[in-house]
Amino acid sequence: MILVTGVSGGLGGLILNGLKAIDDIDVAGGTRAGDGATARRIDFDEPDSLAEGFEDVDVLVFVSAGYAEDDVVLARHGAVIDAAAAAGVKHVIYTSLASSGERMTIALPHRWTEARLAEAPFDVTVLRNGLYPEIAAGLAAAGAAMAAETGVLAAPFGEGRVSVVAREDLADVAVRVAAETERDLAAGKRSRHAGRTYELEGPAAVGGAEIAAAVAEALGRPVGYHSMSLSDTREGLQGSGLLPYQIHHTLSIASNIKAGWSEATRTDLTGLLPTGARPVLDRIVAAVGAGD
Repeated sequence: MILVTGVSGGLGGLILNGLKAIDDIDVAGGTRAGDGATARRIDFDEPDSLAEGFEDVDVLVFVSAGYAEDDVVLARHGAVIDAAAAAGVKHVIYTSLASSGERMTIALPHRWTEARLAEAPFDVTVLRNGLYPEIAAGLAAAGAAMAAETGVLAAPFGEGRVSVVAREDLADVAVRVAAETERDLAAGKRSRHAGRTYELEGPAAVGGAEIAAAVAEALGRPVGYHSMSLSDTREGLQGSGLLPYQIHHTLSIASNIKAGWSEATRTDLTGLLPTGARPVLDRIVAAVGAGD
């Protein structure tokens, strides 16, 4: 059986639904509020809940729990790995961070988790996921709101570009890897994906100029691009409702884009998708609300 964690979230929910649509796959979802009927109770903050939750699981799709301070995430992920080993899980598929995010502050818990998984007694597949288009949109949202009035989109990209990938594409890859792994194990074979790390970078990269052009098309009038400083970006994030650690990570992402370190050099995504990658620019424009 396959268990997918974090199914109340966007990625985990898409993976669960994708696996449920496959007739020969036995799959369950796990959430903090699991009732045992529609979903198993999987609470990363309560390690004692994990032993029962992982019972009879062959393949664990471990969706990372990154919405917290690093020490909290490390404790959560360590508990999952220990519980999976104790429960006899045969194969863990972990959703990590793509190499284009290597210098971002959000990378630390992912690389720590990959190292812990490498020491575990079960087989592992690492899905290094690229950033979502909504992250780029979030950095440009305030500027896009002003673009209708000023004709200029201000965003902290500098001349850099960031590779982004639709969440649905990442879910499709996870569904394929999990289903093929479950079938291999049912046939008494080691998974063809065991020991593999897949770089699931978006094949398209976007920067301020591309987003400004897309916003201009949505508005039906010219829009230029102005690169915001990180200081101005920090000031704009104050009072935004973001927690301090979220502001820290957001600025790190912006800094990496400005430095030119957020554009992928290669990807395994297209080779693992049944069809081509979904377009991303229209998602960014929709997320920033251009034309509203």
